[in-house]
Amino acid sequence: MKGRSRWLPVLVTVLLLAGAAVGYTWYAREKTARHGDVNVVPVVSGQALSVPSPGQVLFRNTAAGPDHGRVAQVPVATPGSPRHTADLSCDRFAASGGKALCLAARPGVLPPITDVTVLDRDLHVLRTFDLPGSPSRARLSPSGRMAAWTLFVTGDSYAATGFSTRAGILDTETGELVKTVEEIPVQLNGEQYFAADVNYWGITFSSNDDRFYLTMASRGKTYLVEADFRAYRARVLRENVECPSLSPDGTRVAFKKRVAADAAAPWRLAVLELATGKETLLAETRSVDDQAAWLDGKTVLYALPGRAGSSDIWSVPADGTGAAALFVTGGASPAAGMT
Repeated sequence: MKGRSRWLPVLVTVLLLAGAAVGYTWYAREKTARHGDVNVVPVVSGQALSVPSPGQVLFRNTAAGPDHGRVAQVPVATPGSPRHTADLSCDRFAASGGKALCLAARPGVLPPITDVTVLDRDLHVLRTFDLPGSPSRARLSPSGRMAAWTLFVTGDSYAATGFSTRAGILDTETGELVKTVEEIPVQLNGEQYFAADVNYWGITFSSNDDRFYLTMASRGKTYLVEADFRAYRARVLRENVECPSLSPDGTRVAFKKRVAADAAAPWRLAVLELATGKETLLAETRSVDDQAAWLDGKTVLYALPGRAGSSDIWSVPADGTGAAALFVTGGASPAAGMT
């Protein structure tokens, strides 16, 4: 019983996230069908969008209507203005450095399959491939060279819930593809760590493309891991860190911190200063189940459940001051062009 209790927080988390990933596609289709051909927010459809330039935010449109799931864009200064949508649908989306990444689950396929698509600045396809699992997280390095994803998968013998994760990386310049980073050597407390139940998710890259950060889960705990892609090695930096997101200057990580045993509301957003280890809880007091994105050096964006099962994008200062504010109604997976 003692071993089982150590597992419980991570297992419950994975099950809830996996259930959300599997069920959301069905819900979105039902919701869109109920609204017919009417978008519930102002939309200018079929636009030729580009990877965000300064002052623009790209995101996944989650508002009901025919443009549900499509990539959309609004100005940072007026995010409530009519959104422009492209003819590109994704379940998870990322953009940076003149490239974009789209994860799209194939409808009606069991076990789940995800199409992973890398696109250029104008959202033209550069490469596409498929992997087993359901979309969870997507990220690009600041230069756009390195693409990363996290997928929910089934069938691992150690996963008592039936679900686990696969985090992978693609070097878009060389074509080197690592379908899962599970085999990367990792050190914990200065010693090589081995465990059959190791899972990784939520990759975020530094500006030099080689260094990245991610979550490792094992034996009922989660950790912040720093890794080197070229040397292919990693080390644990800190416990109780999930879904890290590196700041534009590379000095801080926004993340989910587990603060409660309540499976319905276990997390708070926080920011960690990598050099000092100082940790700051942000003013958003609701439980956030998302990998935050930096709008700029002072503000982070994240998704929360919206009306009737949709999601909205919120913003909050990264220094713990101020208050959370609604940024975009009916949106998720924000990717901002830095000013």
